Amino acid sequence: MGWERPAWKGGFYPDELPDDWLLPYYSTQFQAVCLPAPVWQAASSATWAQWLDDTPPGFYFVLEPDSSLSGFPASERVLLATPEWSAAHIWRLDEMPDLRALAQCIAQHAATGEPLFVFSRAGNLALLEQVSTLKQVMGY
Repeated sequence: MGWERPAWKGGFYPDELPDDWLLPYYSTQFQAVCLPAPVWQAASSATWAQWLDDTPPGFYFVLEPDSSLSGFPASERVLLATPEWSAAHIWRLDEMPDLRALAQCIAQHAATGEPLFVFSRAGNLALLEQVSTLKQVMGY
């Protein structure tokens, strides 16, 4: 959830990395970020334009929905995580930390070409790094 994690400074993020470079750095290590509704709804059009400009074309913003369902840019890189879509495309590490089961899910998604996004609300960096390695080993 999000890329601004103070606990990641000096570990994942280099100590000297300026705050406005966190998202570009994050996007070099992960394929997507999940944003809670209060965060993406508070972002202005200029902020959204900057976020999209600061990240590569294959990077996605996955938005947790709320009742308004408005306020985000129309972009193929901005995805609304409705319950139905989430069930098919999101693996939540905090709820399902079993990497063997995740490997099976990755294999299924790789076979169909469907995207799979892996997120951790808690920001368990060690587990996220294991997932990144798993996806690389599996060629996904």
